[in-house]
Amino acid sequence: MSVRRLADQQPASFAFTPENLEWAKHEIAKYPAGRQASAVIALLWRAQEQNDFWLSKPAIETVASMLEMPFIRVLEIATFYSMFNLEPVGQYFIQLCGTTPCQLRGADAIKEVCRSKIGEQRQLSADGKFSWLEVECLGACCNAPMVQINEDYYEDLTPENFAQLLADLTAGKPVKKGSQTGRKSSEPMPGQGPTLNEPSLYDGSVVGSWRQRFDESIAAAAAAAADAAQKK
Repeated sequence: MSVRRLADQQPASFAFTPENLEWAKHEIAKYPAGRQASAVIALLWRAQEQNDFWLSKPAIETVASMLEMPFIRVLEIATFYSMFNLEPVGQYFIQLCGTTPCQLRGADAIKEVCRSKIGEQRQLSADGKFSWLEVECLGACCNAPMVQINEDYYEDLTPENFAQLLADLTAGKPVKKGSQTGRKSSEPMPGQGPTLNEPSLYDGSVVGSWRQRFDESIAAAAAAAADAAQKK
């Protein structure tokens, strides 16, 4: 388990913008008296969005005060959920999936691009535009390897198209979200043809044979139990 701590350097204060303050009041009002703490994750998330996508200690304290919660309780929530960043991140914060499907499809090569173009994890790039972090599954396994940059997914990555993606972001050029190879949704890659077209998947024969073996196993166990009972 990783240890998550607040950043060493903290701003002096935090206050919601007037628009975000009105939003927060509306969010809190959704809950009955005495249950305002239920809004804590929503308020922390909005505070993070406002604060260049990281949570400072003053932001956590502000949320705790608004919800009349002990600071330590809100701190526990902020440090428990990895969706909350406790230190400054780049303008483009890259979350790189390193779990099994992405690992098998080349996530290590994508990590090396991050290291060569940005630096080590949790480190801001020289221009402050990028930082990255390896995370657990982001749920786009069919299109592995993939990353999440801020709020968007970028999938079917190769070292070449990922490096170009970073270059385009640096230059302020528009970039394509989703698959970087032109794949639509999670359909087969071009040239792979249709999948899951084996007739036995749909004609019941696979399930039927499993059911027969199951029934035979149950019958054999019952016969063995009856035979054991007769011998006593």
